[in-house]
Amino acid sequence: MKITEIRITLRDDNKLKGFASITLDDSFVVRGLKIIEGASGPFIAMPSRKRKDGTFQDIAHPINMDTREWMEAEIIAAYKQEVQRAESGEFAQSSSRDDDPDSMMEESF
Repeated sequence: MKITEIRITLRDDNKLKGFASITLDDSFVVRGLKIIEGASGPFIAMPSRKRKDGTFQDIAHPINMDTREWMEAEIIAAYKQEVQRAESGEFAQSSSRDDDPDSMMEESF
């Protein structure tokens, strides 16, 4: 399995730094990954939904730590590249997909 596309949408919130969508093997898309600024740097929060008791449950997530670390490293690298592009004034490449992170479920931090 490989990530064949990563799309990053930056945010300028205190902890929420952006959203990511990934495409796996040009066949399967996972949207709503959150890029969060933690105490030791950015990390990825998986897409989740709010349960009746107020807690959140991941909708999609890696099964093992190796996959989580690999996925997080790829997404964080793409995020840093997008931040550099934004700081240099470059425009992000146009997207033909509807990738509006505002329509995704959001979690409060």
